[in-house]
This record gives sequence, C-alpha cells and structure tokens, in this order.
Amino acid sequence: MIKTEMVETDMPEPRIRHYSDKGMMIRQIETGVLYEDAVDYIPCAYTYEETELPIEGELTSDQILDILFGGDGNEQSDSDDI
Repeated sequence: MIKTEMVETDMPEPRIRHYSDKGMMIRQIETGVLYEDAVDYIPCAYTYEETELPIEGELTSDQILDILFGGDGNEQSDSDDI
C-alpha cells in the first residue's frame, strides 16, 4: 500500500512523501518512473502505485524492463531458445 507523510523542510512550500509500506518500488503513474520514495510539492500533481519490485538489492535496467512488461526479471530472452 502507498503511504504518505508530511515532510518537514526549511522551504516555505509544504512537501509530501510517498512510499510503499511493503518495501517495494513505487511507480509514478503519469510518467512510469520508478522510485524508492517520492517527495512532491503540495498540492501533488502526481499519483503513485506500488510495484512488485523490492527496494532491497540492485536490479539491472534489463530486469526492470522485463518485470514492467510482464516477465519475472530473470533477463532470459525467448530468442535464446531459438
């Protein structure tokens, strides 16, 4: 689930932080960009969804693309079987 909290800063504009309560990456719906957490101005112009990508561990860009397009992140291409 996406959680939100107010962020205290020295800046005059209020900020809000978005993050997954399960330790998963979050995706900005409007752009598709992945984040561990995101901090936005209020009112927030963006919305977020939780992904199945864990924050722990490093994933390659190929693994991320594979997962985003319905794969399991193993980076094995169907063309390897030909």
